[in-house]
Order: sequence, then C-alpha cells, then structure tokens
Amino acid sequence: MSVFRKYSTYLQEKYGEKVYKLSINLPLTCPNRNQDNLGGCTFCADVGTGFSSSPSIDIQKQLEERKVMIKKRYNANKYIAYFQNYTNTYMPLDTFKEYIHSAIIADVVEIDISTRPDCITEEQLAFLAEVKKEHAIEITLELGLQTVNYKSLDKIQRGHGLAEFIDGIMRIKRYGFEVCVHLILNLPWDDDRDVIENAKVLSALKVEQVKLHALYVMDNTIMGEQYKKGEFKICSAEEYQEKVIVFLRYLDPDIVVQRLLGRAPRENSLFVNWNQSWWKIRDNIENNMEDRGLVQGDLFHYLGGRAYEKEMKKQK
Repeated sequence: MSVFRKYSTYLQEKYGEKVYKLSINLPLTCPNRNQDNLGGCTFCADVGTGFSSSPSIDIQKQLEERKVMIKKRYNANKYIAYFQNYTNTYMPLDTFKEYIHSAIIADVVEIDISTRPDCITEEQLAFLAEVKKEHAIEITLELGLQTVNYKSLDKIQRGHGLAEFIDGIMRIKRYGFEVCVHLILNLPWDDDRDVIENAKVLSALKVEQVKLHALYVMDNTIMGEQYKKGEFKICSAEEYQEKVIVFLRYLDPDIVVQRLLGRAPRENSLFVNWNQSWWKIRDNIENNMEDRGLVQGDLFHYLGGRAYEKEMKKQK
C-alpha cells in the first residue's frame, strides 16, 4: 500500500488502464511577464517552466508525434492532452477555442490546461463546460500557486496573492472541473508553518490534485542573479524531504499527488535537486514514511468544526 495517493494509481482507477500525458507547447507567454514593473516570476527562464519541445501552433502534429513515441515505449491506448508551458489561457477567446478543439483527437480522454489563477475567464470556463459535455471528455486545470504565503509570492514577483487563487478555485469548481495546484515547498522565505498551511488551504478548498516542486534555479533569471549574490540559501535535500513528509501528513488523503518534486534541465541551471536523481529523492521520501509508519492525511483532523468536537468529547 502506498504512503500517499499516487497519480498513476488514480488514472488507472479512473480509466481502467494506464493513461499518459502528451505535452503541448504553444508560442505563448504570461501576463506577468508583460508587466514592465515585474518582468515575470523571478524563477522563470526564457523557456518557461515546462521545458518541452520547441513551440508550435500545430497541436495535432505535436500530439500525434508524441502518441507514436509513447505508444511504442509503453503500449499506451489512452492519453491526456496537456497544455503545459506558460499561461495557456492567456490568449483571445477564439484562439483558445481553436486550440482546445484541435486537441480532441482519437484516444485523448482528458484535456489538462496549465495556467494562472488570475488568468481564467468565465467565458473560457463556460466554453470548456460545453466541450466536456459535447465530447464526453474530462477537463483538468492546473494552477500555479507556489505558496499560500502572500509575502513569499511578492518576493518571487508572482503577480497575484492568495485571494486570486481562492477566487480561481471557486470559479473553476462551479463548472465541475478538477484542479491541480502547483507548489514549491522549499521557497527560502517560507517556514515549516507555511508548509503545513499549504496543505491545509488545499484541503479546505477541496482541490483534487497537487503537484510538488523542489526549488531549482536557472541562469539568466532574477532568482539566478540573487542566488549568485548569496541573497538566499536553499535548504538541504534532507530538509526538503522532511517538508514533503509534513505536507503529506496534513493533506486530505483524498487529494491525488501528481509528483513529489519536479525535473529541470541541467543546461543553464545553477541548482537542481541537489545534484541527485529526482527518483532517488522520491524513493527516500517514500521509504522514510514507510519506516516511520506515516501516511498521507494522518494529521488531517483540523476541518469540520474539530474544535467543537474536541470540546464535546471532554464533557462526556
């Protein structure tokens, strides 16, 4: 039995077989990068954060090429069309509609759209609801949050606060779509309480999925310059692993965990995963939890009027 709810298992249960993501890379940017006073998130490089192939507007060609590769390697039959890099709702509505329709090809059972919580309109959501109903296809929106600490959001020039994130979640949920939230658990300006609060806020908002990242630093970024000047320090690999464990323990056990840390290219990087393989760190986390008898959600007992329940138990 796994110590946390794995994405691969969730997809297997949902679709009856293994399902693989086919990444789509479009020639896009981000509203945050277009603001002269910000210039984008401090960690974001010119290639964005998806690190997929060169951008192209030929979505069907991208999907078909990736299908061939994944089919050959994994003998897959079902796929998720994943609009991955930058902000995939930051475009005119007609263009957005065209892109989404282009992703509906044979064997694609789900469309996954990566975006920002402050860049989703009611018109886009209403359109996606029509697509879901007409084509019987699942829709998931991935929102980059990074942290619930609004002071840290300011530090990394995220361009939005916690309120915009909550608003985005509430509006998406009104349309019945699933949400995956991206978090960087070891931002230098966050402490362990922020790690716990990340888990609590996601649990209270009843998001369906979460994707964790360990902070990596790319050259030719604002954060890269700060790192070279010694303006902040990154925690050790052992400290990161403990942050993940604490986060998982407070997280609603129903929330699906897409991954425990991300991957980034070594080229042009200043710091990536402590020069360790991502899978080694992942395995260390899982083994550590197993050895200590810990599982996702074993500290999930803070919602639903728990203070009242605790007091009533005392009086009995």
